[in-house]
Amino acid sequence: MFFFRASAAFVVSTALIASPAFASRVHRAPTSGHTHGPHKAAAKSHKLHGQQSIDPRRVTEIQQALIRERYLATEASGKWDATTEAAMQKYQADHGWQTKLMPDSRAIKQLGLGPDYSNAINAKNSSFAAPPPSSTIPPVQSAGFAQAAGVSH
Repeated sequence: MFFFRASAAFVVSTALIASPAFASRVHRAPTSGHTHGPHKAAAKSHKLHGQQSIDPRRVTEIQQALIRERYLATEASGKWDATTEAAMQKYQADHGWQTKLMPDSRAIKQLGLGPDYSNAINAKNSSFAAPPPSSTIPPVQSAGFAQAAGVSH
């Protein structure tokens, strides 16, 4: 009788533990707005990422710089045309840089068209005070700096 009860208890507990593994899956509607399947993916329009074109004012600046560097022999038109593209590719190739369709950031900087830091907080005419003269540093402190730097003073 004890063996029968122990066996029955074992069977019932095994059934309770194993039942979630054999349960059928219930499909629930997504709550996050995401759906899975080809029907929604096909309905979405393809969104392009990254820079797709260059602003005409920026193209004019690049063309003027390429004219100045003698890589472009036409007038600056503000249009990124095949002639401008070829001139930029030649400029980049001559400097050992990539020759993709969009200008390389190193080429832009080399042409003098990089970022303008004239209004940066550490630009000249800033409001920061000049550092104090080295003669105002106590000798013990300057000796410590020299020793730490491995420089004899």
